[in-house]
Amino acid sequence: MLPIGALLAFEGWARATHLQSDSLAPPSEIVAALAGALADHSILAATRDTLFATFAGLAIGSLIGLALGIAFGISDTLDRLMEVTVEAVRPIPSIALLPIALIALGFGYRMEIVIVAFACIWPILILSRAAVRSVEPRLMEVSRVLRLPAAQRVLKIIIPAALPRIFVAFRLSAGIALIVAVTVEIAINPLGLGAGIMLAQQALRPDLMLAYLVWIGAIGYALNMLLTVAQRRLFGRAALSGDSL
Repeated sequence: MLPIGALLAFEGWARATHLQSDSLAPPSEIVAALAGALADHSILAATRDTLFATFAGLAIGSLIGLALGIAFGISDTLDRLMEVTVEAVRPIPSIALLPIALIALGFGYRMEIVIVAFACIWPILILSRAAVRSVEPRLMEVSRVLRLPAAQRVLKIIIPAALPRIFVAFRLSAGIALIVAVTVEIAINPLGLGAGIMLAQQALRPDLMLAYLVWIGAIGYALNMLLTVAQRRLFGRAALSGDSL
């Protein structure tokens, strides 16, 4: 009830003061602008572009991060050899790669997907490495007794045991992917929801600009809810231990 009460109070204040602003708009006007953008399909087309880059970058970054995380989790030697490189590259903001990506790839999906993938690698890598190292030692002993090859050990022992926590990392990366995709579009890439925000701002349409922000928040909330439900359905009680990570 608190958010609803705050919106009603802001609506009343905006109407009472006859709000005229380039950055704020009454909630009723935001809802009307959102309905108009949905009716003419402009926000739906922008959503398609943003989600395509988000999911493509998420998939690529997750695969790379998972492969590296499992490798580092299994091999202490490899982990020590790559520690300096990983810790030197990981703090680089993904948005800082925009000039390089723009020169190499130009505007469009490819540039955005590469930057989103770069941002998604690190949470998957860090959390999957920790998940692999927390696998029950007795399971590893069983794999050695059975003389399983390395590939079968990963597929039959390590991944199934670590999967609940790996899924938590994927859920975290999904939110990061959406944030980075919209940020890239706001900063430089002329497509998607971020570009829609900038066009609305340049047209002095605060109602439409805020409608895009509300829509992005709804998408992020829905995505997290879907992944949370999937996590509980797939892993049951194991999902709780994954969340505690």
